[in-house]
Amino acid sequence: MGDTNIFMLIGQATIVVKIVLGMLALMSIISWTIMFNKWLTLSSAKKRASKGINAFQDAKSLREAVQAVGTDASSPLFFVAQQGVDEYTRLRDNVNSSTVIADNVQRSLEQGVTMQSASLSGALPFLATCANSAPFIGLFGTVWGIMHAFQTIGQMKSAALAAVAPGISEALVATAIGLAVAIPAGIGYNMFLGKLQDIEVQLNSFSGVFLNRVQRELHTQRPKRTTGEG
Repeated sequence: MGDTNIFMLIGQATIVVKIVLGMLALMSIISWTIMFNKWLTLSSAKKRASKGINAFQDAKSLREAVQAVGTDASSPLFFVAQQGVDEYTRLRDNVNSSTVIADNVQRSLEQGVTMQSASLSGALPFLATCANSAPFIGLFGTVWGIMHAFQTIGQMKSAALAAVAPGISEALVATAIGLAVAIPAGIGYNMFLGKLQDIEVQLNSFSGVFLNRVQRELHTQRPKRTTGEG
């Protein structure tokens, strides 16, 4: 019965209020779609990153470690590792300074972490926008509806509750729906932001492990280069 009354109120609302409600409905559909996709994406990314870090640490050499990470292109570690490997390969045979190579690889890994985090955080600003703007959009619909209700009262020349209540009820529906859009979007944004921060910690941890591997690799190769030069 309550649902029927709500639909009746929406049907009786002014065209402006209906447009506002349509906007809120569209925002709600998009935000719920984003939240569903983000839940799957970030949950999968966190599990794959954890698995990839373990495989990377268990490998015996940098080559085997990179191959272990490279088998899972869906892992957030894949792109970060690719940045580090590309820089290491580019400098390994052209630069004699291990310090320069390690520093460049570190910057490449940091850039990879930043770009991967930005990719994973895509669409989250829309949730924040919904959480911040939906109540005000709904409030606009409410104010407009109440203005229309008072105009109706003036035309009817009656301030009876029976004359006032329908128009005000129609207007308040917009505020209620605005809150219904904003609250889940706000909760989703904060929840996914926390998940994203956890993944960033994993990526930074992986970068440290990767850099340590590179430095060990350079250290073991240095005596061979010295012997060859002598």
